[in-house]
Formats: sequence, structure tokens, C-alpha cells
Amino acid sequence: MNVFIRSINSLSTLFGILAASMVGMAILVVCEMVVVRYFLNGSTVWQTEFVTFSIVAATFMGSPYVLLKKGHVNVDLLPHYLPPPLQKLLAIVASLLALVFCAVLGWQSFEFFYEAYDNGWVTDTVWELPLWIPYLPMFAGLSLLTVQYVAEILCIAFDVNTTEENTNSTLKEDV
Repeated sequence: MNVFIRSINSLSTLFGILAASMVGMAILVVCEMVVVRYFLNGSTVWQTEFVTFSIVAATFMGSPYVLLKKGHVNVDLLPHYLPPPLQKLLAIVASLLALVFCAVLGWQSFEFFYEAYDNGWVTDTVWELPLWIPYLPMFAGLSLLTVQYVAEILCIAFDVNTTEENTNSTLKEDV
């Protein structure tokens, strides 16, 4: 379990870095698009699509990292007033529901990705980007988010603390 949790956490961190890089690339392309369009009076064929697909890809690929860092929005009013055993049960139930949702969405995104790849779908623009390229990050991000939820549930169930300062000692001792 120790190796599994560390591997998934590392992969989620890598996806977070990739997501941040995609946002950075989108910012640079927007700047380039402004210069080309307004200062050089040039045509921008691919920039708008690239920025849109990059931001959407960053959203999906960054979601496992956000879960790892407990960055999702939550309301902890009810757990605050529950005794610790019920807090743990509620956290597991909520994570299981989220896991099922992400697994179904991940499977559907795989079918979407595969259909676009198999049928040779492209965008309806001059760029004609193959659509499997922007659909792949959706599938990859949701798949890793699903597996990250599995790791999260294991951590909750076995009281493993995965915060950065406690990861090394807690995982070695508890798992």
C-alpha cells in the first residue's frame, strides 16, 4: 500500500506540474496572439483553439493534484460536529461517491477519446486539429483522479497522513 500511495501521489504531482505548464503555455500563446493580431495585423489560425484546449486539459489533468493537496471546495460544518468515528465514515462515504462519479466519467471520456481517434475526428476550423488530442487529457486526468480517490480512501481508512511534512514518517510507520 505504501508504494501504491506514493506512486499515485507522485503521478498526481507530475500531472499538477503539467497542468501548470499548460496554463503557462496558454498565457504565452495569448500574448503571442495579441502581438500577431493587433500589432502585426496577422492572422491567428490556431491560437484560440490551443488556448481553449490547453485550459480545459489543465483543468482535468490538474484535478488529481488538487485532490492530493485537499484543494477542492468543501463544507466541513457537519463533520465538525460529528465524533471522529462518524467523521471518518462520512469521509469514506463521500470519497466513495466521488470515486464512482469519477470512474463513470472517466470511462465515458475514454469512449469519447477512442471514438474520436477511431473515426479520425478533427476540429471544424482551418487548423483541423485531431480531436483525440484534446480528449486524451480529459481521459488521463479523470482516470488518475479516480485512482487518487482510491489512494485517498485507503489513507482515510488506515489513518495514513499524506501531508508533505508527515508523509515520509507516517507512511513508513503505518503501512
